[in-house]
Amino acid sequence: MEGLRQLLANNRDWAERVSSIDPDFFPDLANQQTPRYLWIGCSDSRVPANQIVGLSPGEVFVHRNVANVVAHVDLNCLSVLQYAVEVLAVRHVIVVGHYGCGGVAAALDDTPHGLIDNWLKPIQAIARESAAELASLPSAQARVDRLCELNVQGQVASVARTTVVEAAWNRGQALGVHGWIYSLEDGLLRDLQCSRDGPGDG
Repeated sequence: MEGLRQLLANNRDWAERVSSIDPDFFPDLANQQTPRYLWIGCSDSRVPANQIVGLSPGEVFVHRNVANVVAHVDLNCLSVLQYAVEVLAVRHVIVVGHYGCGGVAAALDDTPHGLIDNWLKPIQAIARESAAELASLPSAQARVDRLCELNVQGQVASVARTTVVEAAWNRGQALGVHGWIYSLEDGLLRDLQCSRDGPGDG
């Protein structure tokens, strides 16, 4: 319980600090949500969306899961995507992976991991499609990191194929889908140059 009490104390300190700087911050935040970005990222605790890009609460809508997978049978992810695109009218969907992702590493590992193995099937499919490239790399870590990049690119393609995004583009809505990767070692994001802005891209 001591750890939980500390979290509540931290929250009080944070709220007081924010309010002292901007007394209208929380009342304004409570009355509107107009983010321009949907961030689809990994659940990894070391990859906090708002902090990485220097945005305040209310400026980025976030969905996170193990290894930033966008599966067309995942109603949670698709519901977030639909709300972000159709209600919030975000301008950008950004799929963000990170190097050294444990989920991606597990997808490359032949060892059974239990329930998570079902979730990792899309990444395993990407690994099979890129088997020759991955095999040519000099180390297991290099293979994991390259698959982290390939996974982001694959999930960008998956976002672009959803009915939500297809419908947005068909009605002329301005919407970009992008793929970035984050390095835990230096805190920097890298654009993987796989953006799509309409049905003809990619």
